[in-house]
Amino acid sequence: MFDISLISSAYAEGGSASTEAAMGNVLFLVLLFAIFYFLLIRPQQKQAKQHKEMIAHLQRGDKVVTGGGIVGKIHRVEDEYAVIEVGEIDLGNKQFSPVRMRVQRATIGAVVVKSAAAADSTDNGSTADKAS
Repeated sequence: MFDISLISSAYAEGGSASTEAAMGNVLFLVLLFAIFYFLLIRPQQKQAKQHKEMIAHLQRGDKVVTGGGIVGKIHRVEDEYAVIEVGEIDLGNKQFSPVRMRVQRATIGAVVVKSAAAADSTDNGSTADKAS
Protein backbone atom coordinates (compact mmCIF):
# COMPACT_ATOMS: atom_id res chain seq x y z
CA MET A 1 0.00 0.00 0.00
CA PHE A 2 2.79 2.47 0.85
CA ASP A 3 5.87 2.82 -1.28
CA ILE A 4 8.95 2.73 0.95
CA SER A 5 11.14 4.44 -1.65
CA LEU A 6 8.97 7.60 -1.47
CA ILE A 7 9.34 7.84 2.29
CA SER A 8 13.11 7.42 2.24
CA SER A 9 13.49 10.08 -0.49
CA ALA A 10 11.38 12.50 1.54
CA TYR A 11 13.65 12.10 4.56
CA ALA A 12 16.73 12.57 2.40
CA GLU A 13 15.45 15.84 0.95
CA GLY A 14 14.47 17.21 4.38
CA GLY A 15 17.90 16.52 5.85
CA SER A 16 19.80 18.79 3.47
CA ALA A 17 17.39 21.67 4.02
CA SER A 18 17.76 21.44 7.79
CA THR A 19 21.58 21.43 7.47
CA GLU A 20 21.48 24.62 5.37
CA ALA A 21 19.12 26.25 7.89
CA ALA A 22 21.41 25.31 10.78
CA MET A 23 24.44 26.77 8.97
CA GLY A 24 22.44 29.93 8.28
CA ASN A 25 21.56 30.24 11.97
CA VAL A 26 25.18 29.76 13.04
CA LEU A 27 26.36 32.34 10.49
CA PHE A 28 23.70 34.79 11.72
CA LEU A 29 24.79 34.35 15.35
CA VAL A 30 28.47 34.87 14.48
CA LEU A 31 27.60 38.01 12.50
CA LEU A 32 25.42 39.31 15.35
CA PHE A 33 28.23 38.75 17.89
CA ALA A 34 30.73 40.55 15.61
CA ILE A 35 28.40 43.56 15.36
CA PHE A 36 27.92 43.66 19.13
CA TYR A 37 31.66 43.37 19.69
CA PHE A 38 32.64 46.22 17.37
CA LEU A 39 29.76 48.55 18.29
CA LEU A 40 29.40 47.94 22.04
CA ILE A 41 32.08 45.87 23.73
CA ARG A 42 35.26 47.23 22.13
CA PRO A 43 34.45 50.97 22.57
CA GLN A 44 33.49 50.34 26.21
CA GLN A 45 36.81 48.58 26.84
CA LYS A 46 38.71 51.51 25.29
CA GLN A 47 36.81 54.00 27.43
CA ALA A 48 37.50 51.97 30.59
CA LYS A 49 41.22 51.85 29.72
CA GLN A 50 41.35 55.64 29.20
CA HIS A 51 39.57 56.23 32.53
CA LYS A 52 42.01 53.92 34.32
CA GLU A 53 44.98 55.84 32.82
CA MET A 54 43.44 59.17 33.82
CA ILE A 55 42.93 57.96 37.41
CA ALA A 56 46.52 56.69 37.56
CA HIS A 57 47.95 60.06 36.44
CA LEU A 58 46.05 62.34 38.84
CA GLN A 59 48.21 64.87 40.62
CA ARG A 60 47.96 67.86 42.92
CA GLY A 61 46.48 70.94 41.27
CA ASP A 62 44.35 69.17 38.65
CA LYS A 63 40.79 70.47 38.38
CA VAL A 64 38.41 67.52 38.30
CA VAL A 65 34.72 66.67 38.10
CA THR A 66 33.43 63.73 40.12
CA GLY A 67 30.74 61.33 38.98
CA GLY A 68 28.26 63.20 41.18
CA GLY A 69 29.05 66.50 39.48
CA ILE A 70 31.24 68.04 42.19
CA VAL A 71 33.93 70.29 40.71
CA GLY A 72 37.12 70.78 42.67
CA LYS A 73 40.89 70.98 42.67
CA ILE A 74 42.99 68.05 43.86
CA HIS A 75 44.78 68.82 47.12
CA ARG A 76 46.26 65.38 47.80
CA VAL A 77 46.22 61.97 46.12
CA GLU A 78 46.22 58.83 48.26
CA ASP A 79 46.08 55.12 47.36
CA GLU A 80 42.32 54.75 46.91
CA TYR A 81 41.20 58.29 47.67
CA ALA A 82 41.81 61.85 46.55
CA VAL A 83 41.26 64.94 48.67
CA ILE A 84 39.72 67.75 46.62
CA GLU A 85 39.12 71.38 47.53
CA VAL A 86 35.61 72.41 46.57
CA GLY A 87 35.41 75.92 47.99
CA GLU A 88 36.12 78.15 50.97
CA ILE A 89 34.35 79.01 54.22
CA ASP A 90 34.32 82.62 55.38
CA LEU A 91 35.58 82.67 58.96
CA GLY A 92 35.13 86.43 59.30
CA ASN A 93 37.76 89.21 59.46
CA LYS A 94 38.67 88.40 55.81
CA GLN A 95 39.87 84.92 56.73
CA PHE A 96 38.93 81.92 54.62
CA SER A 97 39.36 78.23 55.23
CA PRO A 98 39.31 75.72 52.34
CA VAL A 99 36.58 73.08 52.21
CA ARG A 100 38.10 69.70 51.39
CA MET A 101 36.32 66.48 50.54
CA ARG A 102 37.74 62.98 50.43
CA VAL A 103 36.45 61.05 47.40
CA GLN A 104 37.30 57.71 45.89
CA ARG A 105 39.64 58.05 42.93
CA ALA A 106 37.43 55.84 40.78
CA THR A 107 34.53 58.31 41.12
CA ILE A 108 36.48 61.07 39.40
CA GLY A 109 34.87 61.31 36.00
CA ALA A 110 37.05 63.82 34.17
CA VAL A 111 40.06 66.07 34.51
CA VAL A 112 38.96 69.55 33.41
CA VAL A 113 42.34 71.31 33.68
CA LYS A 114 45.73 69.70 34.29
CA SER A 115 47.99 71.33 36.87
CA ALA A 116 50.53 73.94 35.78
CA ALA A 117 53.49 71.65 36.56
CA ALA A 118 52.21 68.98 34.17
CA ALA A 119 51.41 71.57 31.50
CA ASP A 120 54.91 73.10 31.78
CA SER A 121 56.63 69.74 31.36
CA THR A 122 54.63 68.98 28.21
CA ASP A 123 55.18 72.50 26.81
CA ASN A 124 58.95 72.33 27.35
CA GLY A 125 59.15 69.05 25.48
CA SER A 126 57.10 70.30 22.55
CA THR A 127 59.04 73.59 22.20
CA ALA A 128 62.33 71.75 22.30
CA ASP A 129 61.12 69.50 19.46
CA LYS A 130 60.02 72.53 17.41
CA ALA A 131 63.38 74.28 17.90
CA SER A 132 65.30 71.28 16.49
